[in-house]
Amino acid sequence: MRISDDRYARDHLRLDTALRFILHEARTQTIRQWTGLSDDRIRKLYHSYAGAGHRPARHRGRSPQQAAYFLRTRRLREEAAWLTSLYLMLDVIPPLQSGAPQRLLPGVGRGRLLCNAYEVFLSLVPDAHISFEHAVFLAHALCRADELRPARCGGCGAVIAADRLAVRAPRCPGCDAGGPAGA
Repeated sequence: MRISDDRYARDHLRLDTALRFILHEARTQTIRQWTGLSDDRIRKLYHSYAGAGHRPARHRGRSPQQAAYFLRTRRLREEAAWLTSLYLMLDVIPPLQSGAPQRLLPGVGRGRLLCNAYEVFLSLVPDAHISFEHAVFLAHALCRADELRPARCGGCGAVIAADRLAVRAPRCPGCDAGGPAGA
């Protein structure tokens, strides 16, 4: 393979990943962080390709930044558990033993895996409350493991997103009879 072919393949991968992020209504800053494309290139991509028939919403402002969002209701805890399981199965989250996993997370390869996981999640939970931007934040939070961490339910062993500072053993919404009422 010639150098120009390799560069073309890399650029095609970045643009394809950016388009998938656009279709999931990601903010420009999120797309830039995961693909390395400039804001101008992202806007042009949005207007050129995403405008055919269906125009995804363009969200403004800051991306979600509160881990407590995923613990608010039973429904959100269930959805966060689904996503956490998918992130682990599809290798979206690098192993915590890999030194500084948060440096490995944003990138084109993991961005494609993140899109795959979110698309599977939407097929399993079609009326999901967790948006793509929240799913991106969840991946970051689980990778940092400072507020949320992947854990096993103390009752049934299911994978969940557990509060890092919780005093009691983590439990899934199904085993946690005393948890907050649903969505």
